[in-house]
Amino acid sequence: MWRRIGKYFLRFIIVLLTTLLILVGVLYGVMYKICHGPSQEAKATFITTILETGQLKFIANMVCSKEEINEIVNNNKMEDMNTDIDRNLIQIGKKEGPSKDPKNPVAKEEVFDENGVRLEEVAGRTFFGKMLIIKDPSQVIVGTTYPFGEYGKNLDVIVKNYGGVAGVNGGLYESTANKGGRPYGVVVSKGQIQWNSPTQKGLYLIGMDEDNLLVIKDLNGMGKSAVEAYIKEAHIRDAVTFQEEASDVNNHFVPLVINGEGRELKGQGSGSNPRTAIGQRADGAILLFVTDGRGAGGHLGATASDLIAVMLDYGAVNAANLDGGSSSSMVYNGEYEMTSVTFYYQHDSWHLPDAFVVLPKQ
Repeated sequence: MWRRIGKYFLRFIIVLLTTLLILVGVLYGVMYKICHGPSQEAKATFITTILETGQLKFIANMVCSKEEINEIVNNNKMEDMNTDIDRNLIQIGKKEGPSKDPKNPVAKEEVFDENGVRLEEVAGRTFFGKMLIIKDPSQVIVGTTYPFGEYGKNLDVIVKNYGGVAGVNGGLYESTANKGGRPYGVVVSKGQIQWNSPTQKGLYLIGMDEDNLLVIKDLNGMGKSAVEAYIKEAHIRDAVTFQEEASDVNNHFVPLVINGEGRELKGQGSGSNPRTAIGQRADGAILLFVTDGRGAGGHLGATASDLIAVMLDYGAVNAANLDGGSSSSMVYNGEYEMTSVTFYYQHDSWHLPDAFVVLPKQ
């Protein structure tokens, strides 16, 4: 009897492994066809998208040579944007004048909830997203799981722990095995530096200063002491970091809009993925934007061009890309409005070490 059971079990394992091998072969064939078929646009989209993922970057090297990948990245990246932010363009609380453009949401009479927050849906050609508009920028802080350990917390937990009414995922972090306990780069919360390890290439500091203005600062060439000095001199109160790198290893970008000008793209600019972005309007209101992608809702995701267009449509004077992909998530009034695109976290978020949290109106 046991011998017969063992024989059936062995057959089951053989069938299962054979099926998996066939599926892997079919998937590889599809990816190879995309990268070596007639459509150069499809090839560029596939490679740039894969290079933006956390765990699947190796696939690009399976179907293309390093030289091909570098060529695609160089032909489809964002132009450098080194312009300093003009602080005079933001006048917190300033009333917007009448506009003849009915598509300009800043010119419309906006209705906020009791906490000065407004939620809107944004539909694009290859994505679906939601935009949080926070009238008072002083309500936007960085919430963390400090002291950081091996495991982070879900976005709703971080928001709840800070008494927040809304929030989105924040900066770059160690996401292996979805532990999410340790951030990369720099984290500042309520004026305190909670993490200072600017070792990654191309880091940008993204957050708020004590004047409640959005900061997008290139940390290139700055070590720990220089970062600490800058945070003190610039009166940074809350911030995280994300990465700007276009290579055969990563395809990340940060600045989207500076002083009302959208960043110029080279080729497609980026792949299509779930995204999280932050911006600030001329009246000081903060924009927190999250999209889906990677098949969620049948969508590929948003591109850099999409983020720039949406931020400009919503009146952003300055805007930056944050960590995206499976980390992209949004909570509002205790409920998930946008969740991780990972199958087993599709009704929740990944574990995170930090997040942008919206506090209730005082």
